[in-house]
Parts: sequence; structure tokens; C-alpha cells
Amino acid sequence: MNVYDLCKPALFALPPETAHHAGTRALRTVQDTPLTGVLNRRYRVDNDRLTTETFGHQFPNPVGVAAGFDKNAKIPRVLGSLGFGHVEVGGVTAEAQPGNPQPRLFRLPEDNALINRLGFNNEGADTVGARLDNEPDPDIPVGVNIGKSKSTPLEEAAADYQYTYEQVADAGDYFVVNVSSPNTPGLRSLQNREALEEILGQLQSAGAGPLLVKLSPDLQRPAIEDALQVVTELGLDGVVASNTTTARPGDLENPQQAERGGLSGAPIEGTATGLTEFVARRVDVPIIGVGGVADAEGAYAKIRAGADLVQLYTAFIYEGPGVARQINRGLIDLLDRDGFDSITDAVGADLDWTNP
Repeated sequence: MNVYDLCKPALFALPPETAHHAGTRALRTVQDTPLTGVLNRRYRVDNDRLTTETFGHQFPNPVGVAAGFDKNAKIPRVLGSLGFGHVEVGGVTAEAQPGNPQPRLFRLPEDNALINRLGFNNEGADTVGARLDNEPDPDIPVGVNIGKSKSTPLEEAAADYQYTYEQVADAGDYFVVNVSSPNTPGLRSLQNREALEEILGQLQSAGAGPLLVKLSPDLQRPAIEDALQVVTELGLDGVVASNTTTARPGDLENPQQAERGGLSGAPIEGTATGLTEFVARRVDVPIIGVGGVADAEGAYAKIRAGADLVQLYTAFIYEGPGVARQINRGLIDLLDRDGFDSITDAVGADLDWTNP
């Protein structure tokens, strides 16, 4: 039993959001102290076979922290010390906003899942951008997830996204346009072709790049194909597949499944991996696979389905700070098993181009 296993009952006795804040405060306290050296030695897996070059940056391994965990860019450096190969901070909005009323984060332990309806609670683009600019650079790539301010009308969304981008532009290594969160009213309507073209086109005109779009697993396949056509026509740099889902699989056990919000974790793993494969068959850009990643086998399945990188959030809550180390060690074993020299060689290995 590790330290996190000992602490977990006490953490899980707290409301989920309270426990999250306690954990991130502890990590913030450790960040930039000699203790990070201890974390590096314990949690990092240094192996060139896991290194990948994506978006013009070198990622030491493919396992990253998904948006939502470090909303305000307070702990990206210490997350690198826990063995993650990249961090996506945010979602960041042009305006500081408190998000939706609490409670708004719910654990479903029997299902290894979370439901959140946080609603882009963050300190705003000015504050987050200044923090990224003024604090030391992490030694891993940092992406910035950009959302729409709740108070901004949908018809003014493009300008809102551009303002946020301009505040974080100097410090981000890639930028993700989030039009797929289920927790901001009307946001998912921006996934239609016309709205995407306006938002992404305006960001490109402002010099944004590498630029990715994050898709919802709840979109119908024709709508996803429309979005991917925009990716191709505008020459975007990548796709994140996928966000949380409003669907509720019939085999969920925890009664909190009735709560509104986006479901993440084990119940959406298959759907997210399937969407990764669907995207990989249709666009020739890097893909970040997100949804249900909790172990090496799950991460490897997304990589073999076409993901260049993977991200997790829910598994951090249930597995603790050693989750990246566990996955990266397991990935090396899986590469050995399948005879791949590097993680890059495994990307898309399960795509059968004779059966699209």
C-alpha cells in the first residue's frame, strides 16, 4: 500500500472539490522546492522510447494531464515532476468567473467515474496569462485550453476566444479551442461548421498555433465529419478526442449518476477510444486521446487507435500521483511485447485501412 492509498479514505471523506483544492494546494507548496527532486526520482520514467515530437515540441512521454485539473496554471511544473509528459491548463476564459453553484463535482467510485458541472470556473485570461508569463517555464510542454466566457453572447464568441488567446499566447506550447464542454449554456452549438470556421479562422488570423479543437463524444458522426472538414480546410494542427459526455450508460451503479454534468472516467473509455479511431481515419493531424485512461492498456489502446498523446484526469483522483509512472512503465512493457522500437511506431497500429 502506498502513501496515497493511506490518504485516500480521508480525502474521499471530503467533498470532491474540497479534496481537489487540498491536493493542488499541497502540490503548489512542493513546487519549486528541493522536494521536487525526490518526486522526479520517484515518479519520472526516463526512456527515449516514450519520447515523441508533436506540435513542434518534444514530449518526454505521451501521458498528460487533461484540462480541468490545473485550471489556473498553478502547478504545471510539479505535475511534470510526477512523471507527466505534458499538462493542458484551463479551461481559461476571457473573464474571471466563479462557475456553476456548488456542489458541482461528484464521485462515482463504484464506476471509477466523475461527474462535473463546474462551468469554466477560473481566474480569467489576464491573471492566468500573467502567471504563465511570470513563473518559471515547466520542462514539459504546456497546452492552454480556451473556453468561452459565460456572459459572452454566442455571436461574439470568436472575439472572446481571441482575447483569451492573446493573453496566454506567449507561454502556451499549443492551444485547444473548447467548444464541447456540456457545462456552459449554448457552448456546444459552436461545434457547427459555420461557428467553428469563424472562431478558428479568427484565431488563426491572430497568429494562434499550434491550434487544436476539442470535440464532444455526444456529436453525431455526420456532425463530427463536418467539424473534421473544417480542421482539414483550415489546416488546424490537431484534434482532442474527446470531452466529457452527458450520456449515462445503463450499467452505472452509483446513484449520483442522476446528477447533471459531464461524465468522465471508465464508463466513457470505449466511446473515447472509438472516437479517436474515427478521427484518425479522417484527418492527418496529431490526436490527443482523452477519456477513461487509467492504465497502460487503456493508454496503449488509444495510441494504437491513432492518438499521438493521451491525457487523464479522473484516474488521477482514483489512482493518485503515481498514475503516470504506472502507465509509462506499462507502455514500455507493451512496446516490448509487440516489438515496437518506440511509442511513435505504435501510433495507429490498429487502424485497418482495408475496412474504413
